Amino acid sequence: MNIRIGIIDDHPAMVLGTTALFAAEPGVQVAASGATVTELLTWRLKLDVVLLDLVLADGSSPAENIRRLHPVGARVLAYTSGDRAHLVREAARAGAIGMIRKTEDPAAIVAAVRHAAAGEPVATVDWAAALDSDVPFVSSKLTSREAEVLTLYASGETADQVAAALFVSTATVHDHIRRIRAKYAASDRAAPTKVDLFRRAVEDGLVPPQ
Repeated sequence: MNIRIGIIDDHPAMVLGTTALFAAEPGVQVAASGATVTELLTWRLKLDVVLLDLVLADGSSPAENIRRLHPVGARVLAYTSGDRAHLVREAARAGAIGMIRKTEDPAAIVAAVRHAAAGEPVATVDWAAALDSDVPFVSSKLTSREAEVLTLYASGETADQVAAALFVSTATVHDHIRRIRAKYAASDRAAPTKVDLFRRAVEDGLVPPQ
């Protein structure tokens, strides 16, 4: 039985190169590809493994993309440069079966896909290092009040609603949000918008993916 692969990557040359790599492998077939999850889903195919680039031009998060891929029935393998450990951790929390670098030897990439298709975790050194470095941002960087504010605000409450819930002024809530954003930015996880704060709160386990 062929292993049917999907590729989500917004670099056409990378998609073409990966497709050519698997074309020479018996029992493996690239059946669908797209620059986004939406494009891949238009193929309406059941897939065994999806190679997912963790940084896409549409701004989507790994957790969001892995959730949207559930109906495809595929194991999701993070296919990345591996230089953003927090995205690797987010993918792991969302259910990715492992990670393989795009720069790996072709034989290693093929082996990773075969392992993933068999339901075996692809625990590379990079994958393990990213998970080992997962010191919770919330407990190490945010105060308990900042964590409360972020949880409520990222869950969809307005600043006024957060203020009412915590019995503080709206100005105080805005001050907390500014400090939270500054701390994320200092950790190379900038969150300039409310949507970005929601993503960070999901990554750090404060709110569930929605």
